[in-house]
Amino acid sequence: MTFWQELPPHRHGTPTEVAGALRLLHSMPTPTEFTLPPLTPFIRLEERITAVTRSDDQAWLRQHLISLRTRYAELTVGLPHRVLHGDAWKGNVVSTDDGQVVLLDLERCSVGPPEWDLVSTAIKHTSFAWITIGDYQDFCRSYGHDVTTSTSFELLRDIRELRMTCYAAQHANEHPPARTEAGHRIDCLRGRHGARPWAWNPFS
Repeated sequence: MTFWQELPPHRHGTPTEVAGALRLLHSMPTPTEFTLPPLTPFIRLEERITAVTRSDDQAWLRQHLISLRTRYAELTVGLPHRVLHGDAWKGNVVSTDDGQVVLLDLERCSVGPPEWDLVSTAIKHTSFAWITIGDYQDFCRSYGHDVTTSTSFELLRDIRELRMTCYAAQHANEHPPARTEAGHRIDCLRGRHGARPWAWNPFS
């Protein structure tokens, strides 16, 4: 049996609210009463790549995944590891009418580099232009750090983009009208649509 506390009326969080919630989360000490798992940024990717229908794309994505895993294993610098949300986008952060900012969906809560949580918002500006430069600057000011200046940014960005692409491929396998978007994302990763920002359509 699971009990849930119903939230009062609420809306998705703004970039500033997302940053504030992450700043508080990342300031928490790692718990000693129980053990959180280490960050697993590549979870489910192999399975999702199998949903890609074009064999040459599937082979390329598998090789890309191998490359990213190698680069991640060699990652040695960055912010001190902290408790992470793991999937910190605006859909998982809500602001209630009574003034609370609440983190939702802690399935991927773990311990790892804080940059992992921050890059989710950063790429909404740098990779897809889903938020404005002003919104992203507000995010950086609220958190106190601009992850795009981190040496790990490009790697973590590439992993996030691959995750988003593989999610779209899986979604397209279940909903054929989404295949165009999945194919477009793969083409972007493969350099067929020029430099970022790319015109990706968000998935809920």
